Amino acid sequence: MTPSTATDTHRYRPARARLRDEPGGSTYPGARRPDRFRTVDSDGLALAVWEWGEPDAPPLMLAHGGFDFAGTYDRFAPLLVDAGWRVVSWDQRGHGDSEHADLYSWEADRRDAMAVLDSISQDPIPLVGHSKGGALLLALADAVPHRVSHLVNLDGLPSSRSWPDVPEHNRTQMRRSELAEWLDHRRAAATKVRRPGTAAELAERRGRMNPRLDPAWLEYLVGIGAYEQPDGWRWKIDASMRMGGFGPWRPQWSMDLLPSMGMPVLCVLGLDIELMGWGTLPEDVLAKLPPTGTFVPLEGVGHFVHIEQPDLVAGHVLEFLS
Repeated sequence: MTPSTATDTHRYRPARARLRDEPGGSTYPGARRPDRFRTVDSDGLALAVWEWGEPDAPPLMLAHGGFDFAGTYDRFAPLLVDAGWRVVSWDQRGHGDSEHADLYSWEADRRDAMAVLDSISQDPIPLVGHSKGGALLLALADAVPHRVSHLVNLDGLPSSRSWPDVPEHNRTQMRRSELAEWLDHRRAAATKVRRPGTAAELAERRGRMNPRLDPAWLEYLVGIGAYEQPDGWRWKIDASMRMGGFGPWRPQWSMDLLPSMGMPVLCVLGLDIELMGWGTLPEDVLAKLPPTGTFVPLEGVGHFVHIEQPDLVAGHVLEFLS
């Protein structure tokens, strides 16, 4: 995929955001910006890679969820660093400070994850992913199991529960309408940009999708995941992407890979159902948990388990890795 060549003056041009100890931006209790920044080339597209911790510490790779960015780990990653890990994450294509692409697909995301993994270590290392990132790392671990020492999935376990069955005779008609809708979206997306607003308005919009999260945390994220133009702030997310727009991929296909995992696997599931979650229930996970798997359901926690309860989730992850 090549970077977009659109000339709209409002389109975000990826640029390095601030690191730890650099001035600017808001603060949040316990949050810490990464210590280092670099880029990784993935077939000609530049990915923004962020690192917390000492350069010579044992590495661990984090993958964020859809419409998030590595900065959403600013509260969680330091807890792993304090336990002695070097934590590496990246902004997925079209997210944060990584370049935008002309088209997006699940396979392109997996190739990107492989490029980042290659840049960290050739030895097996732990992988930790949330939501889409958790599903993505399941696919990566399935492709290169010899490169993964441990796999941690934070509420990235989509089941078929939220995908109602469709009678076979209606599938052809659906395919026609879905393709037409996708083409119409791509046509309009050529010059599409995100709606501007004040920093407070962007935080409020994100709060509609993340109603359980602290408003102060959402305001903190604006300073990292948005950019300012004369007419206001915009999220750095590519405007051509839409919810569930991961290419020709059904979410439950990732869960179907879980039984084949041979490395130790930790699955953490928030039990409070919310808009951004998958609607997965404990019995859905237990039915596919491999012999090497550990399942941790969290009562009173929603989809963003690592943000709602960072200390609790980090404790489970560190105990699992030890």
